[in-house]
Amino acid sequence: MPLSKLRVPVLVVACAIGLSIAGGAAVAQPGADSPWARGIEHQRKADLGNGTFLNPVFAGDRPDPSVVKDGDDYYMTMSSFDAYPGLPIWHSRDLVNWQPLGHAITQNVGSIWAPDIVKHEGRYYIYFPARTGGTEGNERSNYVVWADDIRGPWSAPVNVGLGRYIDPGHAVGEDGKRYLFLSGGDYVQLSDDGLSVIGEPRHVYDGWQYPEHWDVEAYAQEGPKINFRDGWYYMTTAVGGTAGPPTGHMVITARSRSIHGPWENSPHNPIVRTVTRDEPWWSRGHATVIEGIDDRWWMIYHGYENGYWTLGRQALLEPIEWTDDGWYVSKGGDLGQPLEMPAGESVGEHGMALSDDFTGDSLGHQWSFFDPDQNEYERLGFGDGVLSLQGKGSSPKDSSPLTVIAGDKAYQFEVQMEIEPGAQGGALLFYNERLYAGVGSNGDRQVMHRYGLERPTTLAPGSGGTLWLRVTNNRHIVTIHTSHDGQAWEKYPVQMEVSGYHHNVAGGFHALKPAIYAAGEGKVHFRNFRYRALD
Repeated sequence: MPLSKLRVPVLVVACAIGLSIAGGAAVAQPGADSPWARGIEHQRKADLGNGTFLNPVFAGDRPDPSVVKDGDDYYMTMSSFDAYPGLPIWHSRDLVNWQPLGHAITQNVGSIWAPDIVKHEGRYYIYFPARTGGTEGNERSNYVVWADDIRGPWSAPVNVGLGRYIDPGHAVGEDGKRYLFLSGGDYVQLSDDGLSVIGEPRHVYDGWQYPEHWDVEAYAQEGPKINFRDGWYYMTTAVGGTAGPPTGHMVITARSRSIHGPWENSPHNPIVRTVTRDEPWWSRGHATVIEGIDDRWWMIYHGYENGYWTLGRQALLEPIEWTDDGWYVSKGGDLGQPLEMPAGESVGEHGMALSDDFTGDSLGHQWSFFDPDQNEYERLGFGDGVLSLQGKGSSPKDSSPLTVIAGDKAYQFEVQMEIEPGAQGGALLFYNERLYAGVGSNGDRQVMHRYGLERPTTLAPGSGGTLWLRVTNNRHIVTIHTSHDGQAWEKYPVQMEVSGYHHNVAGGFHALKPAIYAAGEGKVHFRNFRYRALD
């Protein structure tokens, strides 16, 4: 599907208003003055409106953020792993308020890891690794997509090889040639058009070794990003592993007069690290260094919120300061306090609505399939405020659910389903094909999804019907309500606790996301997907 066909919905950002769910069998549908009726939803925003901001600058699953500065504009992309459309493109002029522009890839080439977005001689490029067979698959390669306009259309992915490596970082040397820096301290020359490599990778940097007694996941030297300033090339790298212990991940830097080295480690390493699990942000690392539109410089990187691995790695922003001898140091502390806003004007309200009335004629920007087939978009149909989704597989694990990224610790979403005979539809909190929780229905009976398992284990084809589902995730406590008329609601008899639905338990580097799915032989017609935060 071309980028132009991906609809970007109207932004709706407002304060959270709580909704009390009474105990017992039935709950009344919210009235005309309720948050649902007014279409209010909340997304955590960093801009406090008083000249300061509070991290995360980008809530929810925004791992490995890469930013390119283009005049007074900034464009960001990030790892999208098994979610397609992938490589989301965001636009900002102040590094805090961001608006979506679309996606750079729809063709499934595998699980997309840490990308690098750059502009070279008027053209935009995104270099990224992809691994087939999921994030833990054994086969991988590196790709590039390009566009002459940041809004697209983007090219089809070009395979540049380098299957031993991940996390390519683009650079231009003093010789005017283009290079990719790679995991493990290697680099390789690129062709002038940036679409293939020349020769074999060479080792150029051994990294920086942290003390042996630190609690880390693994050394994992990765994510190199290159900046040039005042005659020096700076290589900013991640080490320590991106998950595992909260104190594992970190940012280090080195510099060289030549793109070819030798590279000298900073005396201030690690530039950023979570020192204790008592800090508000865990596993901080994988940074891109960005020049502001004034004299200030910044780092954007990711981290897990204390106690909320389920939300994924969120994007964090902090100022850096250059020393008299030409190194940089971090100035954000543990990021638990407001920081002074960067210079620049806002592009408007930050983020995007997750709610969707399905009145468009294409998939909203908030939605992505999980690990789709190449013809997955053919399952979609639109019309009269309905998203029609052809059934696939027999359960969430093989149906490529549609997911959205939630950034709130407590939230609620609901959707109406019209289930055709032979089909099965449901609403979920989805981590991956092995771990999810929610409820599905064939129109006659319901099936519980928990731990990535089904009870009953199979749900025979039914006669179809209409069902409303409401899923509440209140700080990892999941409550589900169902309704047959959208007015009277019944509490599902089983509640769930999902704090363990995350990478350190199940691998995959994903986040726990609100999702809808359609399985079986028929179609499921979805209406009025509504999301809002809880206090």
